[in-house]
Amino acid sequence: MTDLDIYIKLATLPDDLKKEVGDFVEFLKSKTTTKGKSNTQRKAGLAKGLIQMKEGFDDPLDDFKEYM
Repeated sequence: MTDLDIYIKLATLPDDLKKEVGDFVEFLKSKTTTKGKSNTQRKAGLAKGLIQMKEGFDDPLDDFKEYM
């Protein structure tokens, strides 16, 4: 079922049922956004040492010499 099919079916409903559909959609959104989330605070530094920069990463680029 495409979004357009759903919209067409929704457009034919009376206003009170449209409100119920809207409430149900909000319920489904809240159900999916809270799933998998934990209430614990993330700790900084857990990925320390996993990323390394190449030597000379901060060196100026030759392409920008004329602008400097």
